[in-house]
Amino acid sequence: MWNKRGFRMPEGAEIVSHQGDEFRVDVSMPLDEDGYFGRQCPECSMSFRMNGEDEKALPDDLELWCVYCGHHQEHSEFMTAQQRDRVMRAAEDLGTQIVNQALSGAFRGLSRGSSRRSGISLSISYKEKPFYPRPLPGINEERLARVRTCPGCQVRYAVFDEHRFCPVCGRLPAAPVAFDALQAETARLDALNAVSDEAKAVLREQGVFTRSWVDTIENVVGVVEALASAHFEASVTDAADRLRGKGNVFQRLADMADLFVAAGYDDIRRILGPETWQRLIETWAARHVFTHNDGIVDEKYLLKVPTSSATVGRRLVISEAACRRAVEDTASLCTALAELTT
Repeated sequence: MWNKRGFRMPEGAEIVSHQGDEFRVDVSMPLDEDGYFGRQCPECSMSFRMNGEDEKALPDDLELWCVYCGHHQEHSEFMTAQQRDRVMRAAEDLGTQIVNQALSGAFRGLSRGSSRRSGISLSISYKEKPFYPRPLPGINEERLARVRTCPGCQVRYAVFDEHRFCPVCGRLPAAPVAFDALQAETARLDALNAVSDEAKAVLREQGVFTRSWVDTIENVVGVVEALASAHFEASVTDAADRLRGKGNVFQRLADMADLFVAAGYDDIRRILGPETWQRLIETWAARHVFTHNDGIVDEKYLLKVPTSSATVGRRLVISEAACRRAVEDTASLCTALAELTT
């Protein structure tokens, strides 16, 4: 492709402006078959993907956010390694032609003979050759994993890990973060089930299944704590006064429910119903035992779960079915909390 000032550029690269020795070259970035292209954070080096149509509609001076660490900078700084190679190929070919053009101008009009000075013979010759740009490197990056749509700006993007930010508008609201975390817990349970029987035996002997189930119980409590705290502080004008001296109140189910009621909101116990609420109490009690007592049952646990067949001093046994039910109940609680203050 011939371009301005007689430079020949490869397909996918175009000189859009130049002033003096400064050139602006646009290099296209091919989208994958799903219509997405890669972005890589210059700070944490982790990659994500953005929808090409959505990105094209954004302003040129946009500052992009890393969906993982929250670093934000001019969007051109988020090029992936393969995209940078593609840009550098176009830049190198343009640079070669600029040098060639300068040499042609320097030699034009010179006599192409030899001269003798102080017994030394000098010969100067230059032959200009046609330049053929090399094709730009293609892009073959990791395919989509989890596609998300920002609830605020509606930009579509894909992530490969736990994330907290939209690439365009920054910090995500607490609710989508909570539900994303719960989906991750279900995905982890599914992944453990997907391994071969031989691998399952090895993992079971090492306690990996039990450890994973315990982690799920502990994690769902953290999800609710973060969501409830964010919604309460955002919705209650005197939240700081109401929370003063109460410690980790959002880790304690009954206290959390009372806190919202005292602030004028509906009782989430009534919204969820007694059966779901009791199962949540049992999940929270199990979390407390594993977090603070290595899973050994104590009197406090039995007071919370009077129907348990466990006795003081025994280690609590947890199951995959109980974990999955805990995730479902926690999702119901998160839905109730999100709708409570809207």
